[in-house]
Amino acid sequence: GIATVFVDFALQIMRFTPAASQLINLIKSDTGRPVRHFTGNFKSYTELASDIQSVLNSLIPKEIEVQTTDQKWYNMRILPYRTLENVIEGAVVTFIEITETKLIREELRIANDLHRLAVVVRDSSDAITVQDRDGKILAWNRGAENLYGWSESEALAMNIRDRIPPELQDESALAGLWDRSASLELLHAVRLKNDGSSVNVAIISSVLINEDGEIYAISTTERALG
Repeated sequence: GIATVFVDFALQIMRFTPAASQLINLIKSDTGRPVRHFTGNFKSYTELASDIQSVLNSLIPKEIEVQTTDQKWYNMRILPYRTLENVIEGAVVTFIEITETKLIREELRIANDLHRLAVVVRDSSDAITVQDRDGKILAWNRGAENLYGWSESEALAMNIRDRIPPELQDESALAGLWDRSASLELLHAVRLKNDGSSVNVAIISSVLINEDGEIYAISTTERALG
């Protein structure tokens, strides 16, 4: 069941397993034809013939991860092919599917990235918040607790308008935070604290974009001025 292709020193196909024909467009009568005449069902990988030639020249095995056009991943290994008499006759190319392994590896990478980000957000001395398009607060770190006085559980039940003095609650003041072109620009604003007092803050906002390219939330980093 393993996709395997044997080629000689002239890079001509000696034989192949049925599974190989699913990755490289081969039929039974292709035996004896140069491997460079065939296109593989690979995404962004076109160096099969040159990689085989490199292994034959150096006799050093090569291992590459390749993706097919149907989004599957394979570990491709190219090794010198030795006969029973220990004579190198060509090269053997094998493809072992690793799609599930790649997915798990990517999930672990994302989880690690999110964990590192969570640690940075948690331990930051700056107030870091996230709110959705309606202004509902989705995230509230320890720095925000220290600056404004609301606990995380209290803040997650609030809206951004609860933190803005009534006289400043106009649409233009909030619209600037959602301006994609103004993302990462420094803004000055006034925010309310839990005790009813107000504080002047410097805000850097960053819009969060989903897979469709739409803004779904905004993250702010806020620091008291003066």
